[in-house]
Amino acid sequence: MSRIGRKPIPIKSGLKISLDKNRIFVEGPKGKLSCNICNGITVKQQDNSIMVGRENDSKYLKQQHGLIRVLIANMVEGVVNGFKRELEIIGVGYKAQMKGRNLVLQVGFSHPVEITPPENIKVSVPAATRIVIEGIDKQRVGEFAAKIRSVCPPEPYKGKGIRFVGEYVRKKLGKAMAK
Repeated sequence: MSRIGRKPIPIKSGLKISLDKNRIFVEGPKGKLSCNICNGITVKQQDNSIMVGRENDSKYLKQQHGLIRVLIANMVEGVVNGFKRELEIIGVGYKAQMKGRNLVLQVGFSHPVEITPPENIKVSVPAATRIVIEGIDKQRVGEFAAKIRSVCPPEPYKGKGIRFVGEYVRKKLGKAMAK
C-alpha cells in the first residue's frame, strides 16, 4: 500500500468538506477548491481527518492513490494558509513593476513584457527586483511562477535573468577560461 496514500489528512477547524460521487469540495477562510476523484479511489471523512483508499492493487490505482491524497492535502492547506512563491530578478537594468493588475517586466528586451495573472492569483512587487506570487491553489501558483521565470530564465555565464529565491544557477567558464 502507498505510504503517502494511507496517511490521514487532518481537518483543521473552520473547514467545510463535502464529498460528491466523484468530486471533493473544500471550503475555508481563504476560498473554495474542488478536485475530481477517479473511479476506484475512495475518500472517507472520519472524525477530524480524511482517509483515501483504493479498491484493488492495479498499477493505475496505485499511481492515483498517493496523488489524490496529496492533491486533497494541498487543497486543505491552500484554503487555510495559502501558498506563496518568490522570484528574484538579477541583472543590470532588470526590474519589475505592477501596472494596474498586470505585471510589467523589463528584462533586457527592446520592449517591456506585460503578463496578466490568472484569477485568484495575487502578484505583488515589494522591491524592483523581487516578485511575490500568492494564491490558494498550489498548482496555479507554481505554473504562474514558472511562466514568469520562462520570460528570461537565468543564463549560465553571468547568471542574469529571473530565478526562484534560493535557486542555485551553476555558472560556466567563459571562452577564455575553456582552454
